[in-house]
Amino acid sequence: MSWTDERVESLKKLWQDGLSASQIAKQLGGVTRNAVIGKVHRLGLSGRAAPSKPARPAFKAPRPQRPAATAPSAPRRIAEPVAAEAAQTPAPTRYVDEEPGSATVLTLGAHMCKWPIGDPSSDGFTFCGRRASEGPYCVEHAKVAYQPAQAKKRSGGSDLARSLRRYI
Repeated sequence: MSWTDERVESLKKLWQDGLSASQIAKQLGGVTRNAVIGKVHRLGLSGRAAPSKPARPAFKAPRPQRPAATAPSAPRRIAEPVAAEAAQTPAPTRYVDEEPGSATVLTLGAHMCKWPIGDPSSDGFTFCGRRASEGPYCVEHAKVAYQPAQAKKRSGGSDLARSLRRYI
């Protein structure tokens, strides 16, 4: 198919009317969308009367604020203090600067503490080497390795009501 003068004039008119390349190709017949785009580019057609897609608004209006929840008429129940439980659990012991251990990979025995000390890629890397009492670690390193499980917060009726309010 060749571009005749008549078809080129029709292309220019449809392009200025704001039709898309696909729509123009359908109306002209026997030509693809890409052929229309190529011809428009070669002809140097730029300005269109209307864009094929409406422009998105530059400014989006802010959402109205949600109304503040009104206070319930019944007195609220005070939650059980969780801070008291947290105060009872001892803080874990952290070792910042440890002395080099007495055991290496070659001398580490079955009942020796296997707590690594130092950087494994350095020559000074050792293990604690003290007598293991709780699993693979000595008492001090076991306190760091095995932290007590955190107590789960009990959810009461107020938590259920609060979570349901999101969906209402």
